Amino acid sequence: MKTFSEKIKEAREGLKLNQQQLGELVGVSKRSIAAYETTDTKPRGNIASKLAGALQVSVDYLLNDEITDPKYGIEKAPYVEEARERLGPKAAREMDTLLEQNVALFAGGELDQEAKDAFFEAVMKAYLKCKDDARKTYGRKKKED
Repeated sequence: MKTFSEKIKEAREGLKLNQQQLGELVGVSKRSIAAYETTDTKPRGNIASKLAGALQVSVDYLLNDEITDPKYGIEKAPYVEEARERLGPKAAREMDTLLEQNVALFAGGELDQEAKDAFFEAVMKAYLKCKDDARKTYGRKKKED
């Protein structure tokens, strides 16, 4: 079982990138990359997503020590990012959870990528429609102090 730090360093070296280059791809300093690789400090917000994208691995793989497949859940990434862009970080977390919970439906069977994409697309459309309908019906919630 590999830690977050080990996964970052291994993936970076596998792509033949130095810490400075990876930092530039992600939009963080070389010092941040060094901290990720040596202190097991985990990134906040969408930096984990950018890091996973630059390293060509899934966010799930990076952040969960139990996951050993670098591509585990990678097909969720575009949908989670779309939710983040359209509705913010809370929506991204909700979309990730929604898709992750529904992957269990495929247990024991094999779906081709086209079928998975169609399923994820349908879940995404339903989620966004519900959010839009709720916004129209109830308006935006005011932030609490």
